[in-house]
Amino acid sequence: LLRYWQRNKMYRMLGGLLFSIPLLAISVDCFITPTETTLRHLYVSNTPDVLNENFTLPPEEVNPLIRFGDGNKEKIINAFGLYTLVVSIMTGPIWILAMAIVEKICNINENLDPNRAIFDYTGKIWSRVWLTMTCSYPSFSGEIDSIRDRQGPCLYVANHASWLDIPIICIVIDPVFKFIAKSELAKVPCIGQQLKGGKHILIDRDDRRSQLRTFREGISWLKKGVPLMAFPEGARSKDGKLMDFKGGIFSMATKAKVPIVPISLSHTHAVMPANSLFPVQSGDGKLHVHIHKPIDTNGKTDEELINLVKQALLSQMPREQYPLELLASEESIEQLQSETIQEKKL
Repeated sequence: LLRYWQRNKMYRMLGGLLFSIPLLAISVDCFITPTETTLRHLYVSNTPDVLNENFTLPPEEVNPLIRFGDGNKEKIINAFGLYTLVVSIMTGPIWILAMAIVEKICNINENLDPNRAIFDYTGKIWSRVWLTMTCSYPSFSGEIDSIRDRQGPCLYVANHASWLDIPIICIVIDPVFKFIAKSELAKVPCIGQQLKGGKHILIDRDDRRSQLRTFREGISWLKKGVPLMAFPEGARSKDGKLMDFKGGIFSMATKAKVPIVPISLSHTHAVMPANSLFPVQSGDGKLHVHIHKPIDTNGKTDEELINLVKQALLSQMPREQYPLELLASEESIEQLQSETIQEKKL
């Protein structure tokens, strides 16, 4: 495809036009202060009412038009999903072309973009465009300006309940960062090209050598001053509820002596559930992101950090995404308090 593009004058002109769009966006952002960028790209919400709502659609309202597979492996697409598919078909080739051109330029001289920041920015631009066109741009609260103006490495962590988490994270973290992602994602169109070309860290959790290599690569990026982004649950939650964390992620932060910045993502599972290939409804007024204050890792064990991160994430997540055991304990406490009040009245 690239060789055909090089031979055909019309396609070269079209490619140049399409590639000029992300280049223009990059140039504009270079001359905008972080605060102006924040106001331009983010809808800031100081009191996110969405945390008190449940936006999960019942099966009859999802109304699937297309089904693939059966049982637990069934995947669906409804009318809104078809619309997002059209958006993906329109924007995906532009993103692929932009990555191919940037990578070709970067391969000429590695010093032009040693951290692949410009290469990764193509994905951030695509994420902004795609989320906007699919009416799924989230609202934001918390340490917004500090995360965009952050200097130095850190470990970003977020709960993981949907494919939507990936483009949302890309619009949240403006400085260059590297995902720690499952190796299977390398085979996914567009996303795989972005992960491999951007030199992100791919891990096979069933391979001990891969885990050790991931640890070394993570420490190396942190020492270069490049932040890391990880989903400590290690997989997507099928029902949106926060799952137990996998070990090893927080060890990178303690080893490199960098802070951990938790990011709470709300309702992404409701907009794009685990059994759908594309979003089943608009995320407008539903999706929300809260950036927490950094957690100092000095002198803390992995267990202490896990508890601190969980507390932070849950503090800005809707109750429907709480783990079942936490909801059960809360109900027990509430019932005990109610019984105590009744006994005092008697």
